Amino acid sequence: MDTNGSMDNGETEQHTQHHQQQQPAFDNVDITSPDEENENDIFESAIQQEPLSPVLEDVPTDEAGDTFIEIAVADPQKVGDGMGSYLAYKVSTKTNIMKFKKRQFFTMRRFSDFLGLHDLLVSKYLRMGRIIPPAPEKNIIGTTKVKMGSQPQSEPGNGVNLEWIENRRASLERFLNRVAQHPILCLDTDFVNFLESDQELPRAVNTAALSGAGVMRLFNKVGETVNKITYKMDENDPWFNDKINEVETIDAHMQKLHSAIKALVSHRKELATLTGGVAKSAALLSTCEEHTGLSQALSQLADVEEKVELLRSEQANSDLYILSETIKDYIGLFGAIKDVFHERVKVFQNWQHAQLQLTKKRENKAKLELQERRDKLEFAQKEVEEWEGKVQRCQKEFDDISSEIKKEMERFELARARDFKSTIIKYLEDQMAHQQQQMRYWETIVPVARDIA
Repeated sequence: MDTNGSMDNGETEQHTQHHQQQQPAFDNVDITSPDEENENDIFESAIQQEPLSPVLEDVPTDEAGDTFIEIAVADPQKVGDGMGSYLAYKVSTKTNIMKFKKRQFFTMRRFSDFLGLHDLLVSKYLRMGRIIPPAPEKNIIGTTKVKMGSQPQSEPGNGVNLEWIENRRASLERFLNRVAQHPILCLDTDFVNFLESDQELPRAVNTAALSGAGVMRLFNKVGETVNKITYKMDENDPWFNDKINEVETIDAHMQKLHSAIKALVSHRKELATLTGGVAKSAALLSTCEEHTGLSQALSQLADVEEKVELLRSEQANSDLYILSETIKDYIGLFGAIKDVFHERVKVFQNWQHAQLQLTKKRENKAKLELQERRDKLEFAQKEVEEWEGKVQRCQKEFDDISSEIKKEMERFELARARDFKSTIIKYLEDQMAHQQQQMRYWETIVPVARDIA
């Protein structure tokens, strides 16, 4: 490995083999097979997910094959002590896109770097009508616990094992991969630098939750929200009316589904805990039972209940990491779509303002002509020409953002269908594998119960 974090060919093969060994086995499990040796593979953590379906198009590569870029975020490590500490993540990339200098590399990034990248992309592309994948939300309580904890600095590969940190790590990985699958955003200089540079990025201080800039952004967001509610655009394109209504409807139902899945996760975890209580009680009862056959059956029951407890915990993880987090991501993405639609409204407002100003300038020029104020006519004519140019530019910007939004929505819908198909299949296979394993567990106790004399 060189000093920039790239890998030579030998290390690349080893890394690839190691990566393949760590892939979740749900997709390759024969759920009808009773072999016990597959047991551990079946119930690997559902946190690890397949990369998002590629939707890159017309991106130059150095190979004759399809374009690909795969990004993994791993090994969260606490850096420093006290309130000045932070978590850093290892961001590993594999790609054949020629924009990147190397084919495989990694770097270390902190959470504020991800937020800074998102802000840069929004500032450059939102005005063009591009859908920018949202960055994960801050978690002030969780961050403070990590900062104030007595946990020492983590060695590479021994990340801080807290549930919210794992959720954040997975969210950061999905955020980067969604950006990477966009044919324009993946070639952005700031995005390439974020992935490829081994240098520390400029501190994105405005991403701090309690900073002055953060407070100003909060007020700006409130103003934007009020503007969205109070200003109604006279829409001439029925496509946008239909699409806005469709987005609002899907978003509302997704939020309801997300709430229902969160409740399901909570109930599954509670059921797993109660199952563990049954296992302990049955084990205690088996120790004081004088009847040998009944004692053995109770002991076997305790063992099965203990295994079922683990299965139900795994099912809760499946609900959370496979299904719930995907729904949560798309709630954020629909929020990003609403931002794009609102940006179009702002462009329309600018166009209308320019037209209003042009009308005033023309009226002013007409008055000067009636008054024969030739000393001011030349200046008035220049103002009219200036605002005519502004009107033309604003109209072009409005037409461009309207056209781009339609293209973005088409790309988004195709990607969403592929993403949900992959997610649902993975979730169903995972649930079926758990149910098959649970049946095998219960089948082992039936002969013991029948042998009770």
